[in-house]
Amino acid sequence: MRARWWRRPALRIVALAGVAVALALWQAVEPWLFPGPLIVSGRVLDGQSVVDGDTLRIAGQSIRLHGIDAPELRQNCGGWPAGEEARRALAAIVTARPIECRRVTTDRYQRTVAVCRAAGEDIGGTLVRSGMAWAYSTYSLRYLLPEWQAWFDGLGVHAHDCISPSAWRGGRR
Repeated sequence: MRARWWRRPALRIVALAGVAVALALWQAVEPWLFPGPLIVSGRVLDGQSVVDGDTLRIAGQSIRLHGIDAPELRQNCGGWPAGEEARRALAAIVTARPIECRRVTTDRYQRTVAVCRAAGEDIGGTLVRSGMAWAYSTYSLRYLLPEWQAWFDGLGVHAHDCISPSAWRGGRR
């Protein structure tokens, strides 16, 4: 049975606004509460070090960006090369800028999963906000607000009606 307060539109708006504010605050506070150890810093000097839209190589280490899921390299959305565009967007953000990555975990492919910053700017947040990746809410809620903003503005994958990379991978099996 549904709670009575949920039937009132004004209370629904207040509740949803409260959730949005809580997510925004969490996004701002999470890096300072759980910073993780600095595992690598350096520069990406060429586009060859960018593997795909959410993976790069720094100082010989493969780094998977935490909390985001970019289109797969061969993923197309109605003729738009989403995977290649996401890789180019990541390359544009990181090339020739100082990068710092803080380890969160290791994935099943033995890659380091990390939150990375290029010249102080959150790389994952920039990709999600520009519509070049989705918030990977299975692992983090950090990028939900930027994803909603990109969806609302119709940017990147949201402008081309792309399916999520996990759905795309599932359809190729």
